[in-house]
Amino acid sequence: MLATIPSAVLIGVDGRSVSVEVHVSNGLPGFTVVGLPDAAVRESRDRVRAALLSSRLAWPLRRVTVNLAPSGVRKGGAGLDLPIAVGLLVASGELAPELVDGMAFLGELGLDGSLRGVPGTLVLAEELRTRMLVVPEASSHEASLSDCRGIRCAPDLATLVACVRGDQEWPCRPSPQSRAGRAGARAPGADGIPSTGDLRDVRGQRFARRALEVAAAGGHHLLMVGPPGSGKTMLANRLPDLLPPLDRSTALEVTRIHSVAGAPLPPDGLVTRPPFRAPHHGASPVSMIGGGTTWMRPGEISLAHGGVLFLDEMGEFPATVLDALRQPLEEGQVRVSRARGSTSFPARFILVGAMNPCPCGEGGMPGRCRCSDAARQRYARRLSAPLLDRFDLAVRLDRPEIDELIGGPGGESTATVAHRVASARARASARAVRANAQLAGPALRREVPMEDEATALVEHELRSGMLSARGMHRVHRLARTLADLDVAGPTIAVGHVREALLLRCRRELLLGGESGW
Repeated sequence: MLATIPSAVLIGVDGRSVSVEVHVSNGLPGFTVVGLPDAAVRESRDRVRAALLSSRLAWPLRRVTVNLAPSGVRKGGAGLDLPIAVGLLVASGELAPELVDGMAFLGELGLDGSLRGVPGTLVLAEELRTRMLVVPEASSHEASLSDCRGIRCAPDLATLVACVRGDQEWPCRPSPQSRAGRAGARAPGADGIPSTGDLRDVRGQRFARRALEVAAAGGHHLLMVGPPGSGKTMLANRLPDLLPPLDRSTALEVTRIHSVAGAPLPPDGLVTRPPFRAPHHGASPVSMIGGGTTWMRPGEISLAHGGVLFLDEMGEFPATVLDALRQPLEEGQVRVSRARGSTSFPARFILVGAMNPCPCGEGGMPGRCRCSDAARQRYARRLSAPLLDRFDLAVRLDRPEIDELIGGPGGESTATVAHRVASARARASARAVRANAQLAGPALRREVPMEDEATALVEHELRSGMLSARGMHRVHRLARTLADLDVAGPTIAVGHVREALLLRCRRELLLGGESGW
């Protein structure tokens, strides 16, 4: 007898429908899976058998063949356990075919028959939205975020079979509170946001605080250079709390990415706070941009989509990793190509880099720096000129004065600065963008005019070779953000352009010249 059960698998951050065809026939007992399964799918034979026997359901002592159609697409993950088990029950006569008509199934099986959630449930549910979808309890809230026709959940295989037969009602979805209670206390930062305190706790660093506010208001990339202990990491960790909550479409997009990657999700399933990612400087290019050998996994830049990617000790990252960021920083997405296929991942984030001014960290201070001029220049050149050209803001941080550390007044609170950031973002939304950093060249010229004196200043920088064409557009966007924070008029004043040029990252600053740090 033949049974066909609808399901889906992940291809990058997209779902792909799969028909699980189960055929039970006479012959020597055996279990074969065809249709380009990976190791996890091939191992489903043992999980399904143990789950059926633990649920007091019959395991057919006959020849079983499972085909995963379309056969030319590679299938991976343990999410096909449940559709294989249901197909086996239908094909062996344990369940009538009409009972599962119009239904789709997703879930991993435990050896005791329990149902476990699978990564990417939201993406898979959207692919199966025309059917009634049955998922484990752990994935029910994530699946409910999709526009699926209906969601049913069950804690184990025995309960699922009883509900399909009509012997009992489908269980209600557990509330987010009860799910969090069963899972135990969530670790700080489990939703991708570190618990780091308030911006008012930062002593001194007035210029760096201003740059942090501008970066949050306009979505601009920020580079901080300073000796150890100057507060670079402390400032970067406070940036996510300055950003407004994610809008509905971005929140769904971020949730899809985190779900596919298997990252922790909030109890209600939807990520609404901007994520914060801080990979170690030993990260590989694949872990940073995404990809892999068995399946296409989102990288750190995609997990930071809608939020902040913080590269601490940026000068220690391999040059291949840093230069791989150049294209995503421009386009807001990354295209990953491998021998087995290609896919695109969203990757629009605020890049915050922090590095020492030299290998020893003292940046040429007489009597303290142990580095030669050549060593400092080699260290600065670890960041290529094209990558530096993509930073809108660059600030020098020095260690705070003792009086500031011990008795100095605190700065503005995170809530106060976040209010100004939200107001600036609201003005940007009137230009049909989420942040000014997303303004394209034609929209800049048409919708963001500059005073004649400001235009002349930008032209002078271009003719002197201090600005590239890309840099000109970035200064234009940055000046518009500064004007929005100052609640200025529709025309950019020359003062905002001067401040934008002052904040603009230039190659010679990092090389420690006369105008350098």
